[in-house]
Amino acid sequence: MFHVKEYVRAKSLKDAYDLNQKRSNILLGGMMWLKMGRNYKVTAIDLSDLGLNQIEEDEKEFRIGCMCSLRQLELHKGLNDCFGGVFKECTRYIVGTQFRNGATVGGSVFGRYGFSDILTCMMMLDTYVELYQGGIVPLTEFAAMPYNRDILVRVIIRKDGRRAAYTSQRQSKTDFPLIACGVAVKDGIWQVSVGARPERAALVTIPVTQESPAVQAKAAVEQFTFHSNLRGSAEYRRYLAEVYVRRLMEQLKEEA
Repeated sequence: MFHVKEYVRAKSLKDAYDLNQKRSNILLGGMMWLKMGRNYKVTAIDLSDLGLNQIEEDEKEFRIGCMCSLRQLELHKGLNDCFGGVFKECTRYIVGTQFRNGATVGGSVFGRYGFSDILTCMMMLDTYVELYQGGIVPLTEFAAMPYNRDILVRVIIRKDGRRAAYTSQRQSKTDFPLIACGVAVKDGIWQVSVGARPERAALVTIPVTQESPAVQAKAAVEQFTFHSNLRGSAEYRRYLAEVYVRRLMEQLKEEA
């Protein structure tokens, strides 16, 4: 359990940002992982009063506030209708419903965890993060940035007509993923994201060709690096990624 000396509900993003510049302070999301640590912080900063727990939609994009829960992603009809149900699929095995009701989108994305289904899923879409100081940054660029004291305000996913599919493999239903794969296609280009390698998710793009999905999946997966840990070896992860990317490509071709 972590301990804090003072709890503050920020009245504005500026207040939250200013408080967060001290290394002894910390921003609160859903505290799903934070509560498992043994840290001591002087001030815990809560963004709950800033109206950032909504998913807004217009004809061009979705704007997902950082305090939205993973359960909201899972159930949002607009997101799932637009992207083939990938948000329901990428959240369904994240621990359980109670956990998903607490865990936040901002915490999941800002953390850039190697095991993150959310990061892997969003990576294959036309996704951006809005930072309080850093402005709007493509998710692929943000994922490679070093951690800093900025605040992730919202995630923006543009409606660009791409079709998408997602899957993962776990040793048990609520465990961290052994491998996570997402594939999207638009204008003759495959967008392939692979996470839990066990590094954080990354994206590669390859053209759609007349070659079989097996050949195209192999070409995509060869561009990723894989490593070993207690859950599986690098070789096993590479094999699984190739199989699942192929299956997702086949699924999207059949749906087309």
